[in-house]
Amino acid sequence: MILYHGSTVCVDKPEIRQGEVYLDFGVGFYTTTSYEQAERWARIKMRRNNVDVGYVSVYNLNLETDESHFNIKRFDSADEDWLNFVVNNRKGESLDNCADLHIGPVADDNVYQSIRLFETGAYDAEYTIKRLKTEVLHDQWVLHTERILEYLVFVEAKEIR
Repeated sequence: MILYHGSTVCVDKPEIRQGEVYLDFGVGFYTTTSYEQAERWARIKMRRNNVDVGYVSVYNLNLETDESHFNIKRFDSADEDWLNFVVNNRKGESLDNCADLHIGPVADDNVYQSIRLFETGAYDAEYTIKRLKTEVLHDQWVLHTERILEYLVFVEAKEIR
């Protein structure tokens, strides 16, 4: 499986940074199967950090023979379980700290507006899910443990300007 990570630096040695608690899937190393999504993440970080160069780091994640040895949680769609999981993580109240890897849709800026309205009570879960189904959602693969990071092999980094 080829995965991508967008940043302002080449990340040839991925690590899990404990400070990134309030993200969709909590603490972990965030990747995607979409090169375009990773490039978008790199460009967002470039704007935030006011830098001219970013990178899309490319990895191979080879779990085929050992996948059963890991706790992998998959969200196949933006359903109510996914919605509650994302909301709790963004509040710093993760309900699932035992997974090695979470796979599921990304809550990008458009999606997050619906999530915020759900959090405030303006939308209920059913209406929020209905709105999310109209969005094109890229995936994210978030590696949470050092053990699974060992299976993530750096291939190359592509410069973004």
